[in-house]
Amino acid sequence: MATPNYSYEKRQKELAKKKKKEEKLKRKAEGKPDLPDDDAPGGEEGGTPPPADMAP
Repeated sequence: MATPNYSYEKRQKELAKKKKKEEKLKRKAEGKPDLPDDDAPGGEEGGTPPPADMAP
């Protein structure tokens, strides 16, 4: 059985992270808003406030 090549796996992760970071910087430079991250907590930041309760 072959041994796992951890160096290769680590390098691939680093390249993927670098590519994602470059794409994010490119979007930011173009003035487009960033896409929401999947691991970010839910809910809107800013925007309209939730409607107040309609109690008489």
